[in-house]
Amino acid sequence: MRAPDTYDYAVIRVVPRVEREEFINVGIIVSCAGAKYLEARIELDEARLLALDPQVDLDTVRRHLATIPAICAGGPGSGPIGLLPQRARFHWLTAKRSSIIQTSPVHLGRCTDAVAAIEHLLQRMVRVARD
Repeated sequence: MRAPDTYDYAVIRVVPRVEREEFINVGIIVSCAGAKYLEARIELDEARLLALDPQVDLDTVRRHLATIPAICAGGPGSGPIGLLPQRARFHWLTAKRSSIIQTSPVHLGRCTDAVAAIEHLLQRMVRVARD
């Protein structure tokens, strides 16, 4: 059995009205250097976001959120940030900013399967249990 790798993660948040500091969690970014893994998954619950701010521009939010997985994937189609090394892309994505798309502080974990770790984090931090 292989030894666990350490990974960093941050929760992606939409903050529709920055001055109110209210947000919903909409995704996870995981960086695992040992597995050469950097991925973001987005699951935007539009109804929850609209409940928080009925005037939010959903098209703009969707467009901005779509850039995060593209930057994680890297390559020529992901813009200049997507050409940076994986760790630099993770740090750029998780840098503190006061805009509609923000991330939580970076947290640390250990795993033997980064894909399973991101799925677990989505379930725990993003998805809402439905009755």
